[in-house]
Amino acid sequence: MRETTGFWNGGVDSGYAWARLILSLLLATVGGVGMWSVIVVLPGVEAEFGVDRADASLPYTATMIGFATGNLLIGRFVDRYGVTFPLAISSAALGSGLLLASQAQSLLLFAVIQGGLIGFGSAATFGPLLADVSHWFARRRGLAVAATASGNYFAGALWPLLLQAIIEDHGWRTAYFVAGLICLALLIPAAFLLRRPPPSALRNPQDLTPISDGPSRKVALSPGALQALLIAAGLGCCVAMSMPQVHIVAYCVDLGYGVARGAEMLSLMLFGGIASRLLSGLLADKIGGVPTLLLGAVLQCLALLLYIPYDGLASLYMVSLIFGLSQGGIVSSYAIVVREYLPAREAGQRVGTVITATIVGMALGGWMSGWIYDLTASYQAAFLNGIAWNLMNIAVMAFILLRTRRPQPALA
Repeated sequence: MRETTGFWNGGVDSGYAWARLILSLLLATVGGVGMWSVIVVLPGVEAEFGVDRADASLPYTATMIGFATGNLLIGRFVDRYGVTFPLAISSAALGSGLLLASQAQSLLLFAVIQGGLIGFGSAATFGPLLADVSHWFARRRGLAVAATASGNYFAGALWPLLLQAIIEDHGWRTAYFVAGLICLALLIPAAFLLRRPPPSALRNPQDLTPISDGPSRKVALSPGALQALLIAAGLGCCVAMSMPQVHIVAYCVDLGYGVARGAEMLSLMLFGGIASRLLSGLLADKIGGVPTLLLGAVLQCLALLLYIPYDGLASLYMVSLIFGLSQGGIVSSYAIVVREYLPAREAGQRVGTVITATIVGMALGGWMSGWIYDLTASYQAAFLNGIAWNLMNIAVMAFILLRTRRPQPALA
């Protein structure tokens, strides 16, 4: 059947593509609760179960392991079967996991549910959605991917405030129960609105110019070597990134500022991350994913340095905003790099693999920072550890940039 060129024809860069992007952003925002809720309840879980900071960080680590596994496995199914059914099934796991976790009577059971249901269920609203959205855009692919990835940060900015309000009046268990009901009510029906498959022929709807399924940039590395380097880079950047994101609430409690101030700083950090992520998407459309990612990694390293000398309340608000503005576009840039350097038909698997590495980095860094804190009774050494991992990320991305050949001319 002949493809039309109307704004709502359902092709690449069409009005339908933008509507699908908005829905994907909403799904990512709601589904992102699984990643951020455990951070907000960390002090309450630590107190209720009578454990130290490292043990209290284990549910977060389990969540990120489940999130990583989900991104890796679900991405493969999305490549073959589309995004709808994997997303619906994962959403059911997320919602039911939050309900079950609200009744957990031990830290071990709480951690198992966080990893096996909540973390795994949340995964479908990140990497798989990024891969799916990337098929619907050509001219603004960087912006589209970054906007969808911003849903994770919208979740981090909004959910902690909502959950903290419930926690103050009713406790963390009620907050989890309410979140579970919201996820079940919204995510599963919304998943079935994404049933339309990606365009069978990738083309510009304005002039029907074919768009190649192959990579738009070349690198003097094999696909396997490039994938391995991206995995190493993702691990390094996110060990560093996890220090403020995972421990800012606990850090504020230790400094005497309280949980509410920490939750506000986390939200401020992530609102800054949203702006950074969108600007990074626009920048990636101009200069490419690798330079954009490298710039974000350098700025993140500089922001981490600011946490060491400044621990006043006003200073921490400002540094948290700077950190968010610095690092917000890093993770979404990996999906853009994959689409630029590797075939579109492997997008789900390749993006899922790299996103998995970033999540493992978050999980490792979240636990490692708690462990360092227990050893030193301070977060200063944990910040230095994050900076060291960040430098590894910078080195890897600089190497990839040096090995990149001149890109093919862009579409007119």
